Amino acid sequence: MVGVFGRSLSFPNKNPNRPSKPPISHHIRSISLPCRSHPLISQLKDGISELHSWASKPDTSRTSAWLCGGLSRLKDVHNCLDDILQLPQTQESLRRQPHLVEKVLEDFLRLVDVYGIFQTSILALKEEQSAVQIALRKRDDLKIALYLKARKKMANEMVKLVSDLRCITLPGTAVVCVGDAELADVIGDVIGVTVTLSLALFNGIAVSFGSRKSTWMGLRLKKKAKKETAEEGIQELQQCGAECLRRPRKKSGEEVRMTLKKMQEMEVCVGGVECGSEKIFRSLINARVALLNSLTH
Repeated sequence: MVGVFGRSLSFPNKNPNRPSKPPISHHIRSISLPCRSHPLISQLKDGISELHSWASKPDTSRTSAWLCGGLSRLKDVHNCLDDILQLPQTQESLRRQPHLVEKVLEDFLRLVDVYGIFQTSILALKEEQSAVQIALRKRDDLKIALYLKARKKMANEMVKLVSDLRCITLPGTAVVCVGDAELADVIGDVIGVTVTLSLALFNGIAVSFGSRKSTWMGLRLKKKAKKETAEEGIQELQQCGAECLRRPRKKSGEEVRMTLKKMQEMEVCVGGVECGSEKIFRSLINARVALLNSLTH
């Protein structure tokens, strides 16, 4: 007789040699670690580092080519900053820290004002240069004296701009999170290198055009030798000093031709500086617009 057994279900025992199913990954580490920086921020940091190297190792003669090269690098830095400010994540980050944005807006407004005044001054200088070249050919002492007076006026204006730049303080980093702090730091670095290059530009013109006494007092160049002071000027602006221009009636035709040649080289120098500084002026305005948009949208 065969016994009757009730139906039952059975499961095989777990094979210890069989590899277990890997646990599901929940990406827990990504919660505590900061996100990778945006490639544009890395690019911006590289540009800032290049400008620091440029400022720390100037040409011995401080030529206009050296100065215009710095302006070009600074323009690239501002272009990169503008690209970063247009990013949605940047706009969101800025909206979380309105106090920082207000401070940065104030700094950019001061820079815009400084470069606006500089553009007006350098345009007036270009007009004076064209007039003085005609005066040299005609050996007109009066117009040459007016030109020298205009150069001293511009030197004093540059001293005032230097004073305005020194009032700019870099923004702090009292922000919400690590990502915001990185953005605040890099914006502060852009402002810092802009001030550094602008000081080199305005100091160079002030030293080149100002008298030794006014330059010494206005720029506070304490305990420096005369040679060191001269090296802070711009070569093309210094090579045609007041002595080359005074008393043209007593100079020979060859001396006048050499002076005119130096004036033409100076004109090219001033034109390059004007072009480079105008681009910086426009990029500063663009940065302010982007920052304002972050507050209003």
